[in-house]
Amino acid sequence: MSERSKVFVTREIPAAGLDRVVAACDADVWKEPLPPSRDELLRRIAGCEGVLSLLTEKVDAEFMDAAGAQLKVISNFAVGYNNIDVAEATRRGIRVGNTPDVLTDATADMAFSLLISAARRMIECQDYVRDAKWKTWEPLGHIGVDLIGRTIGIVGMGRIGMAMAKRCHGGWGMRVLYHDNYQNKNAEAEFGARQVDFDTLLAESDFVSVHTDLNETTQGMFNAEAFGKMKPTAVFINSARGPIHNQPDLYAALKAGQIFAAGLDVTDPEPISMDDPLLSLSNCVIAPHVASATISSRNGMAEIAADNLLAGLKGDPLRCPVA
Repeated sequence: MSERSKVFVTREIPAAGLDRVVAACDADVWKEPLPPSRDELLRRIAGCEGVLSLLTEKVDAEFMDAAGAQLKVISNFAVGYNNIDVAEATRRGIRVGNTPDVLTDATADMAFSLLISAARRMIECQDYVRDAKWKTWEPLGHIGVDLIGRTIGIVGMGRIGMAMAKRCHGGWGMRVLYHDNYQNKNAEAEFGARQVDFDTLLAESDFVSVHTDLNETTQGMFNAEAFGKMKPTAVFINSARGPIHNQPDLYAALKAGQIFAAGLDVTDPEPISMDDPLLSLSNCVIAPHVASATISSRNGMAEIAADNLLAGLKGDPLRCPVA
């Protein structure tokens, strides 16, 4: 690392990581609430040795060309890195890092929050109270679905899927099914989880929670055909990536009562368009991609992102390398 390496930080991140970057580098930090435009981004990264990016930035060949041949490291402030052309970065000898592990519990907590909120119609109930519609106790009003002893189907039994299974099985005695390319013997031993094919998971699950990454095989996997195979009492949860579900198909399934409800921390696109018909439905809970939004998780992400950036500038191994 040169005495003061030039870096661009594409958004203000927690001080736990940002202060170290600013102290060690010639750091240009974008402090506006919205991400920089593409033109502004490409202008700011010119001549940089390192970039600390977010999922909002498309890091492709054009990006790397704009930065220049001296670019050494791209540190993504996220677990996912589908915004980065990793193969192209590797070809150019640019290191890429991400921020895994520290947001596992926070993300699982959010997934379960969405599950219980959608299952028990909490947003609908809150609006009912705030709109002054609550006149008396209603024996047939706002009836949701039960959780105890039901079946949770988890798509992607990695760290976050495991944490979700722990909450559902340990707290609510749920039977655990999972669909994954790889067998997870720990999940099977700890929760009695059973690995099944996708169709079996859809047919037997009362709750379906998505914890897989976004790739060519998972993009759009929750479409009209998939929703049509789920129970009419089923609740769909996506806290992974928006493009994993087909949004018009999800709307149609919810509107027609093919499934009971949905809880989303991610949409396609993000932010969701204000004319998206999902926003008109009382049985769809939508949060603004905040699963990692706890103090410890965001601080941990900032620390790892800073570690990755500073290590890459020095030519040292990254704390959490993608490439």
